[in-house]
Amino acid sequence: MNGPSPTETYPMKGFPQVCFIKNTISNPQIVIGDYTYYDDPNGSENFERNVLYLYPFMGDKLIIGKFCAIACDVKFIMNGANHKLNCISTYPFSIFGNGWERVMPKIEELPFKGDTVIGNDVWIGYDSLIMPGVNIGDGAIVAARSVVVNDVAPYTIVGGNPAKSIKARFPEETIKMLLDVKWWDWDIEKITRNLEIITSANPIVLLNAK
Repeated sequence: MNGPSPTETYPMKGFPQVCFIKNTISNPQIVIGDYTYYDDPNGSENFERNVLYLYPFMGDKLIIGKFCAIACDVKFIMNGANHKLNCISTYPFSIFGNGWERVMPKIEELPFKGDTVIGNDVWIGYDSLIMPGVNIGDGAIVAARSVVVNDVAPYTIVGGNPAKSIKARFPEETIKMLLDVKWWDWDIEKITRNLEIITSANPIVLLNAK
């Protein structure tokens, strides 16, 4: 066998708390890689409810790579949450109509920080909040209840509010090697053959994986 099927919504039989969320997404602005899972005892298949203010007129996307682990209550704030910042008031008068729509801002007048991109093999801890336009690199770890407002380098552990770097997971040369190897892009047969290496504490051995 070569592991669970990436097309299974609930890969752990009898345990719907965990689901491969690629199979539950309907919004085309959310892109999820194979084997990325969301863990939530209150409806893991409803991950989209945690992606907030994702409006078609803004055109931004949430992109999450393969083999990511997303804990319960992680939230993603998207660009649609932003108000104009260069005015006397930030109150969104225009959305209430009744004559106030005359001050509707143009899209280009609203803050826009681009797509939110989560790399591969990223672990995002319980109740964390990811702000618009953030890029979290491959292999990174976000500690529980963090508020991520800036980009996170690959294979870096961050935590806090605002989240700050705690430490790199590996030496710089090892991180470069892991980013070159990209084990998550191997075919699933090769990944399965090399699970003992992938789950070991010796990344260099990946270079000899067959």
